[in-house]
Amino acid sequence: MSPKSTPGTPPVKHSNPSQKLPSARGIRRACSKELYRTAKRLKVYISPDQMKQAEELYYGKVIANLLWIGENRDNRKKLCEWWNTDVSAEIAALWNVDMEPLQAAFQQAFGGYRL
Repeated sequence: MSPKSTPGTPPVKHSNPSQKLPSARGIRRACSKELYRTAKRLKVYISPDQMKQAEELYYGKVIANLLWIGENRDNRKKLCEWWNTDVSAEIAALWNVDMEPLQAAFQQAFGGYRL
């Protein structure tokens, strides 16, 4: 049983450094939202088919690297760097856009900053 938290203290589940990994559904939804926000910042039309393919690609990469992503979940800069090296080139080719604007749009959508 988990101890009850007193008023003014954070819940126990948030102070546990070994948090559970997110569910597959949660990962899929997060990938979808991140790509939607990225496409919106690009101001380029992305067809629903291209978006679905990009979501599947991104989801697959996240699942393949889930332990590393889980360990670095609080370091958005590191996660953006991973996305730039492992994911952005394939999505840029799929969406027929240049990689630099895509990376900048993702960084703004995901972390709200520039590297």
